[in-house]
Amino acid sequence: MSLSKDSFPLFGYELLRDYLVPSILGKHEKDILYWAGKDLARKFPCTDIPLIISFFKDAGWGDLTLEKEMKDGFVFSLTNEPELLKINERNFRLEAGFIAEQIQNFKGVLTECYEEKKEKQLEVIFTVKMDLKEKIER
Repeated sequence: MSLSKDSFPLFGYELLRDYLVPSILGKHEKDILYWAGKDLARKFPCTDIPLIISFFKDAGWGDLTLEKEMKDGFVFSLTNEPELLKINERNFRLEAGFIAEQIQNFKGVLTECYEEKKEKQLEVIFTVKMDLKEKIER
C-alpha cells in the first residue's frame, strides 16, 4: 500500500515527527534517532534487502531502491512525494539506523549507514559500509 496525502492523515504524523520528537530530543536528536532506528530494526527484523524495501513502503517512509551493491556495502536511494518526504525539513537518521542494523543482522558484520540529502533531486542517498573484519555474533 502506498501512502499519499489523500489516503493518510499526515497532520498527526507530522506533529510527532517534525515537532514533538525534535522538541523532546533537542540537540541529540540525530544520534538518538539513529539508535532508535537500530532498535526498531531489532523489533522488526528483515532477513534480506527486499524485506527492508518492503518495510519502508509499509511504514510510509517512501520508496527505497537498491542502487549499487559493493563488496563492503550498498547504496540505496529513498524517494517519495515531496510533501511526504519533506527533504528540506527533516533528517533521515532513523531510517539510516534501521538500514544499518538490518544489514548488520543478516550479514553478520559491523555495519554503519550514512545519509545524504539530494534536495534538487528530491531523494535521500543511504550509503551502507560494512567492516568485513568485524564479525557480529547473532
